[in-house]
Amino acid sequence: MQNQIDIVAFGPEHIDGAVELSRAESWPHRREDWQLVQQLSAGIAAVDADRRLTGTTLLTPYGQDCATINMVIVDKSMRGLGVGRKLMERAMALAEGRPLRLVATKEGLPLYEKLGFVTTGEIRQHQGEVRPLDRPDGVEDMQAGDLGSLKALDREAYGADRSALIDALVRHGKIAVIRKGETIEAWAAIRPFGRGEVIGPVIAPDAKTACALIAFHAASRPGAFLRVDTGSETGIAPWLSEIGLPHVGGGIAMRRPSKDNAEQARRKVYALANQALG
Repeated sequence: MQNQIDIVAFGPEHIDGAVELSRAESWPHRREDWQLVQQLSAGIAAVDADRRLTGTTLLTPYGQDCATINMVIVDKSMRGLGVGRKLMERAMALAEGRPLRLVATKEGLPLYEKLGFVTTGEIRQHQGEVRPLDRPDGVEDMQAGDLGSLKALDREAYGADRSALIDALVRHGKIAVIRKGETIEAWAAIRPFGRGEVIGPVIAPDAKTACALIAFHAASRPGAFLRVDTGSETGIAPWLSEIGLPHVGGGIAMRRPSKDNAEQARRKVYALANQALG
């Protein structure tokens, strides 16, 4: 069986099969969610003798600064044959020496550790039907001239150039900002994803500001199904539960190597774009 598996480049022709794989894992990703990641990424696919997709791994580069490894799935019938390791090794080669980040499941953790990834934190997935909220003062929709500032703040917080991702967020969602005078201090995106919408990334100097940005988006969507992926160290998880977004799962943040310069930034990433994109 193992000899019948071919490892090929992941392309648009694999999207439908990828949706089937992710549904089998109870992931919420729609076809549009896969398309977005594929457009931002290079990828590797495993296909069987009938050209059926049996595994995926994507790598999303952020300039030359780093890359995320994501959408790692192996069909249940193919597990234990080394397919996952082959996909990971090929994806890591695509990184061309960039530092790597990923969010691991418990099942994937042993493989990632063998490949040199080190645990750096916990990602908490919060989602549900948001309660009615008052729209906070001091938050507003972004303007066309704000894009450069958004990218600069994101690079400060995340430690990498995610310009292509931010361009995609502007196309597919909405951005809220907080200004101090003429300067943007913080921002947050919302876009369709999975069962509803995801709020993230949220780039802010402190938890209070981050919550104001999330509340701005949520206030216009009472009763909507929203999702926020946040690091356990951010301190906003209890507030998310209070507004109707309970903790429902998450993953393990990992890096290879284990550290980078993002930890020295004044602003932080209080919520991820999602677990795949960081």
